[in-house]
Amino acid sequence: MAAGKLKWDQTGERFYETGIDHCVLYPFNSSTSAYDDGVAWNGITSISESPSGAESNAQYADNIKYLDLLSAEEFAATLECYTYPDEWELCDGSVAPVSGVNIHQQSRKTFGLSYRTKIGNDVTEDLGYKLHLIYGCKATPSEKAYNTVNDSPEAISFSYSISTTPVNVTGYKATSILTIDSTKFTETTQRGYLTKLEDILYGKDATTDPAAEAVAPRLPLPDEVIGILNGTINNG
Repeated sequence: MAAGKLKWDQTGERFYETGIDHCVLYPFNSSTSAYDDGVAWNGITSISESPSGAESNAQYADNIKYLDLLSAEEFAATLECYTYPDEWELCDGSVAPVSGVNIHQQSRKTFGLSYRTKIGNDVTEDLGYKLHLIYGCKATPSEKAYNTVNDSPEAISFSYSISTTPVNVTGYKATSILTIDSTKFTETTQRGYLTKLEDILYGKDATTDPAAEAVAPRLPLPDEVIGILNGTINNG
């Protein structure tokens, strides 16, 4: 930390986060215990992250407050969208025995998500972005309102409540969410690690190089993400 008097609102230090894009759905495959190939999710309007828990539970002894115990922390989210990919139907408890016919109230498939938010400051609105990786998700039934067309028509908006089950991270507590801040990866090597991760999350097209094959998008688990970004795992 630099010595001297604190200064506020310096040029280039007025940061903010906004927007959402590049959302990807990764259905979970219980047979392989891994996430299936990701699919692009268009029409996302918002994802509200809702951590909960970590609440204080005071313990008393000897007529004094002896200690504080914190309850387990949980992560949930609310996703709103105008549309969804076909692969979402299994996650929303819907099965199609015949194309075009859906049976609802079926078992809900576990899934993962990734999406991106923009980082800007007072100098540029395109300073960087954050990647959000969500694991162990389950969607709960949600309300759908179908309204008559009128003089102020609006597209139907779908809203889904999402709960999560944390996954293991070596050396840390289990977690349901990772965030990766692109503005922290400033060196050329670091940027290369981030590019490798994005090639895994979003997939990669085949190139003119005969040795280069197309790569399907997938959601790596936290240990692999950390290994890729610190350079100890060379994937992609």
